[in-house]
Amino acid sequence: MNKTLHAAALRRIEDKIGHRFADPALLLRALTHRSHSSAHNERFEFVGDSILNYTVAKMLFDAYPDLPEGRLSRLRANLVNQDTLAETAATIGLGDGLLLGAGELKSGGFRRPSILADALEALFAAVSFDADFAAAEAVVRRLFAERVRSADCGETEAKDAKTRLQEALQAHRFALPKYRIEHQEGEGSDARFTVSCDLGELGFISTAEASSRRAAEQQAAAEAFTWLAERHPVSAPAKKRKSRHGKKAV
Repeated sequence: MNKTLHAAALRRIEDKIGHRFADPALLLRALTHRSHSSAHNERFEFVGDSILNYTVAKMLFDAYPDLPEGRLSRLRANLVNQDTLAETAATIGLGDGLLLGAGELKSGGFRRPSILADALEALFAAVSFDADFAAAEAVVRRLFAERVRSADCGETEAKDAKTRLQEALQAHRFALPKYRIEHQEGEGSDARFTVSCDLGELGFISTAEASSRRAAEQQAAAEAFTWLAERHPVSAPAKKRKSRHGKKAV
């Protein structure tokens, strides 16, 4: 890797996150994949995950004071999943600063969602080690502020497709779905996954294709949920009527 170009990429990342590292070695460690060196970023990722979850939880808590815990949890899950983290990492050019082994570099690892997501979490830890928790929290807030502001707070929409499908099946006491990878081809940014969602006893199987297993599962689950809802709608519990004397009617 060209050292001058890599140094420029690191400087751009620092500009994007609003933090200049006093110890550049911490930034390098955060961006080092295990395929490149034994001094990789997985331990940093462990700490960064906690920083991210706390900060996003606090942001949602402050932004949506009327939402109950369950819906806040689902919103947070949607904001800190792999796909969202990878998209966020791409906006700051994190892939350009990654240190990857030859195999990962050749297969396009600098665009792989799992690698980008892990490196972003490691980056939050690196900032906390370089400065303190408040500095790391400020970076998370800067990167996730717009996502929190535009979060979909609808009770149904806040849940992802797999969650909606699971809850609908449980409401009717049906078995949970089984997801299978039917086909996989390509690597890195060229990878394609075909995944099926099998509703078992109901005799329905949906399939979907996407660039990641997780995305394909969500698409297959969305199709299965639509099919299920048309045939087995979940109704809200009926309210008991009151008599004219104020007593509940039997």
